[in-house]
Amino acid sequence: MTGTGLEWSRGARAKAAAKLMVGWIALLWLLEVVDVISGHALDGLGITPREPSELVDVVPAAFIHFGFAHVAANSIPLLVMGFLAALGGLRRFAAVCAVIIVADGLGVWLIAPAHTNTAGASGLIFGLFGFLLVSGFVERRPLGVLVGLLVGVVWGGAILAGLAPTQSGVSWQAHLIGLVSGVAVAFWSGRRATARPALTP
Repeated sequence: MTGTGLEWSRGARAKAAAKLMVGWIALLWLLEVVDVISGHALDGLGITPREPSELVDVVPAAFIHFGFAHVAANSIPLLVMGFLAALGGLRRFAAVCAVIIVADGLGVWLIAPAHTNTAGASGLIFGLFGFLLVSGFVERRPLGVLVGLLVGVVWGGAILAGLAPTQSGVSWQAHLIGLVSGVAVAFWSGRRATARPALTP
C-alpha cells in the first residue's frame, strides 16, 4: 500500500470511529430523555443481583443511566476512550465492547450487594481504560504504548478513585470487573494479533 493509500485508510478509520462514538453518546442521551419522559421506566433495565430474571438486563444496563448528571459524567471518557479503541478497527472494537459489557454485567449480577440496581456505561469505560492501557504493550506497538500512557495519565486518578469501596452510590464492583475484563481482552486479542503471520502487500 502506498503512503497516500495508508493515510486515506487511517483517515477513513478515524472518521468511522468518530461517527460511531458520537452516535453512541447521542444514543445514551436519547435513552435518558426517554427515561425521564416515561417517569424513569427504563431504570428497571439496571441489574438487580442474583435474580434469574435480571440476566436479560446484563447488556441493556450498560446503556441506561440514573439522571442526566450520570450520563454527562460518562460521556467524555466513553467518547475519547471509545474513539481511541475503535481506531484499531470497528469489528475488533465491537468484539472488545461486547466482551467487556457481558463480563461486567454478569460479574455485577454475581457479586453486587443484594437489593441494589446497577446501570451505566462506567463498567465499559473502566474496561476500555484497561484495554488501552495494556494492549499497546501486549502487541508491542509504540503508538499503542503511548496512547496507553496518555490515557493512564489523564484518567488514572479517576479510575483509582472509582475502585474505592467507600464511595456511596457508586458500584465499585462494576468498575473493578470492567477494568479486569478490559485487561483480559487486551491480552487475549493482543496474543491473537501477534500470533498471525506477517503478510507483505
